[in-house]
Amino acid sequence: MSDHPIEGLMTTAMENLKDMIDVNTIIGDPVETPDGSIIMTVSKVGFGFAAGGSEFKMDKQGGGQGGSQEKSPFGGGSGGGVSITPIAFLIVNSSGVRMLHLDENTHLLDKIIDLAPAVIDKIQGMLNQKNQSKQSSSKKPSSDFTI
Repeated sequence: MSDHPIEGLMTTAMENLKDMIDVNTIIGDPVETPDGSIIMTVSKVGFGFAAGGSEFKMDKQGGGQGGSQEKSPFGGGSGGGVSITPIAFLIVNSSGVRMLHLDENTHLLDKIIDLAPAVIDKIQGMLNQKNQSKQSSSKKPSSDFTI
């Protein structure tokens, strides 16, 4: 079954998809602006692939030879597609690195993710202060004097 026609269809489609998608598809080629900034496009890439086929049996009429093995006719097809959507621009200049998002929802989510560690640190600090104040107020002077 290694010489089945569907393998050729799948191999061709996969090779073409492989040629279309590389790291430069996701992170675009850098473009330098006159002020010295470097801008790169960041894209979301999605792709799909399908292949299928069928072999058809032929009715043998007339006294054919029982020992001959004829190949059944094959019908099939394959296809694939790629979707490339720019989602942000990465800007590198003398003041640092900045990500300029094209979709505000994504931008909001990224900001929340970026702020999460600082929020957790603040909550931990408040809990530690609360625990310290409880410990200091619950400590009463103890005496070794008993009656």
